[in-house]
Formats: sequence, structure tokens, C-alpha cells
Amino acid sequence: MTQQVPSTEPELAGVRNFRDVGGLPTVDGRRVRHGVLFRSGHLAHATEQDAEFLASLGLHTIFDFRNAADQKLEGPDVELPGVRNVNLPLSDPAHGAEFWTMVREGDIEQLRGLLGDGRAAARMVTSYRMIVKDRTGEHARVLRAIAEDSVPVLMHCAAGKDRAGISIAVTLLAVGVERDAILADYLESNAKHRRYRVKRSGSGDSVYSPEVMELLSPLFDARAEYLTAAVESIEETWGDVDTYLEQGLGLTPATRERLRERLLD
Repeated sequence: MTQQVPSTEPELAGVRNFRDVGGLPTVDGRRVRHGVLFRSGHLAHATEQDAEFLASLGLHTIFDFRNAADQKLEGPDVELPGVRNVNLPLSDPAHGAEFWTMVREGDIEQLRGLLGDGRAAARMVTSYRMIVKDRTGEHARVLRAIAEDSVPVLMHCAAGKDRAGISIAVTLLAVGVERDAILADYLESNAKHRRYRVKRSGSGDSVYSPEVMELLSPLFDARAEYLTAAVESIEETWGDVDTYLEQGLGLTPATRERLRERLLD
């Protein structure tokens, strides 16, 4: 039996961007059930109290979308008793490794060349499009697992914004959640207490100067244009969401119906 989460969002000390996705409306008048679908940033720094709370949710499966480089940087997730942990990277460890090293260590001139004049936002849009088009096997695996037995489920990446954000959006599209509600949930990652803590090497005011933070902000913002680009990529490639789910992800009508039974009131 699934656990009902508290109506007030928990204050987790070592886990950013945690939330229950329950309550979102579908186009046919139903709602996502509370206590079955969660999202967050990584669990590597979860405190003992955080772990106790997460354990109380009765989770069946945690999907960790980080790659090996992410896990090396932050560490492995905390182990929760009786919970299945599935690592399913949605980006290649080598992809962008040099880029992210520059983000953490580059000086202002390097960051201007790397991120200035709209280059950071353009990179994010390209990444969102790529994850949707190139990671159909991974998204199919997640949705089939949920349809079979993997609820309650928690999906996370590093910040809980991009890879987890796309995967949550795909899941919500599959059960017919309203587009505006999907976008609103995605944009919740911008709340100050949810945002990923940017880590930069060095010391002194220049490391986190206003200009540096402005250059970095497109990488750590949840922007409507990013998620919109992912959905547009679905429609440009497959024509519409239903065809994407059927042909891109190989989901049968029966599997989609089981998803709705698992996730909707």
C-alpha cells in the first residue's frame, strides 16, 4: 500500500528539489495520485533524517539518471532499505566533460567565450532535444517499469531539473496530464530552496561574481523554452505525442492504461 505524504513539503537538509508530483490535472478530468510519483536532485548528501523521511514514503524504485562523472563528483545515492536503485544515465559521461570542467574552473574570460551571447541557453535547448530523441530506450524502460510494479517511484538526476525534468514530463504526457500543468511543475525547480548549489573552484569574490552567476544562470535555470523545445522535438520527429509513445517508446495501449491505473486517481 502506498504511503500518503504530508501535505506540507518536507524541509530536506541534504536533498534539493524534492517534491511529490501528485495533484496535477489530466485532460480528462483526473489527477495524478499523491504518494506515487516523486522527483528530486541527487540523494548522495541526504542526512540521516532525510533518509528516514525518504524511507517513510514506501518507495519501490529510485531511478538515478546521473552518469558516472556525475556520481564521481557528488557520490552515490544513500541506500534506503528495501528500495530498488536503478542507474539509468541519460547523458554520456564523456559528453560535455570538458565543458563542465570549464564551468567549475574557468575564469571570467573563458566563461564569456563559453556561455556568453546566448550560447549557454542554446546548449540547454540542444541538450533537451537530444535527450528526448536519443534516449527513447531509457524512457521506455522507465515507463514500462512503472506500469509493471515500480511505484511509488522517485526520479532524480543531479539537480532534479533537466534529465529528471524531461523524464517526469514524458511520464506525465503518457498519462494525459495537461501541458500547462506539466510546465508549471517543471518551473517549480526555480524556487530558491530547490535550486542546485553551483560549485566553483577557487576563492575570492570573483569566483561567484554577479557576472559569473549571470553567465551560469541559463545552465541552472528551469526555463519554459527548454521544456518546450523537448516537446517540439517530439512533435517534429514523430508528429504527435501519441505516436511518440507508440512508435518512439513502443508503448502499447495496454501499457499506457496500466500507467494510468498506477499513477492517477
